[in-house]
Amino acid sequence: MILTLLFTTFVTVFLAEMGDKTQLTTITLSSTTNKPLAVFIGSSIALILATLLGALAGGSIANLIPAYLLKLLSGIVFLIIGINLLAQIKNESTDDR
Repeated sequence: MILTLLFTTFVTVFLAEMGDKTQLTTITLSSTTNKPLAVFIGSSIALILATLLGALAGGSIANLIPAYLLKLLSGIVFLIIGINLLAQIKNESTDDR
């Protein structure tokens, strides 16, 4: 069971991180220096610490707020973000004309 959770978490985070701004920043930093190993280590430590904070916060929040409410709030936040992104795209396309 723990291996299933470990695998699911790995795949989910790996796919979510592909092409995001963290990866693009790492590529940029690595391409501007001659020290890709140092960039890799720094990026890895930063991701590990950010993930640790998220996991600790998630565990604490889960003890305070019921799971269904967290899912509802997460869904609402993602909808708001999506609507804002669509509105920005629409504004940018009308500005280009």
